[in-house]
Amino acid sequence: MRPHIVTSAVFSLSRLTSTSATSRTTKALLTSNLPLKALSAATCPTQRLFSSTASQCTSKPSTTPSAPYSTSTSTMASSLLESVKARRTYYVLNKELPISTDRVQEIVKETLLHVPSSFNSQSNRILVLFGAEHDKLWDIASGILKTIVPADAWEHTAQRMNGFKAGAGTVLFFDDQNVVNGMQEKFALYADKFPIWAQQSNAMAQYVVWTALTAEGVGANLQHYNPLIDVKVASEWGIPESWKLNAQLVFGGRSGEAGPKDFQPIEERYKAFGA
Repeated sequence: MRPHIVTSAVFSLSRLTSTSATSRTTKALLTSNLPLKALSAATCPTQRLFSSTASQCTSKPSTTPSAPYSTSTSTMASSLLESVKARRTYYVLNKELPISTDRVQEIVKETLLHVPSSFNSQSNRILVLFGAEHDKLWDIASGILKTIVPADAWEHTAQRMNGFKAGAGTVLFFDDQNVVNGMQEKFALYADKFPIWAQQSNAMAQYVVWTALTAEGVGANLQHYNPLIDVKVASEWGIPESWKLNAQLVFGGRSGEAGPKDFQPIEERYKAFGA
């Protein structure tokens, strides 16, 4: 992935916020659509996160030079990291969304537009299912799994399927193989890398949608029942043959808390030189 593309990921992610953040942190995040290098004071009205209809901001030049790591930049980064920390896996879901279905779609569309991809190939594709269509997906998955899961293990699998179906919707993430193949032909030197890069971009889209939904108070968990369900999904919802299913993000209202999360020692996972 080309280095300059990473910048757009920072800008997209910097617009997320945690529901547990303080009012001061939330206010800082709502102005985080300013470039990180900006040396000006924002005069923007309060805006919704991920809003595609928000008006453009105006700014006033700063009369004093900013330090390399200014307070405003530090606050924006802290707000982003709070959202990253708040994102968790919620398995116990219900159909009572704390936001509208329009808001869910707005988040997904903004993610699809702004998540980076190698050579700006834009290979990500997304299908969002709500209500009865969401229920149908997990009925399909249950029917397929019941034919291959041993009878003595089916009860556990059935409970999992019912848990997913209890949610309000599912976001299905795809890679468009026509785009990947086209990039392989156009840039033959990197042909073996484009499938990997496409998956990396798809993973970023999954993460951004997941984190943004969490910031809005929505619970979610990420599943991978592909390729078992691929053919049925394509047939039921008219998915192009070139779309390859990658993951399924189940979402809904939170009927329970996220489980405990353990961390391996950071000293065993991190290195830095020259700092």
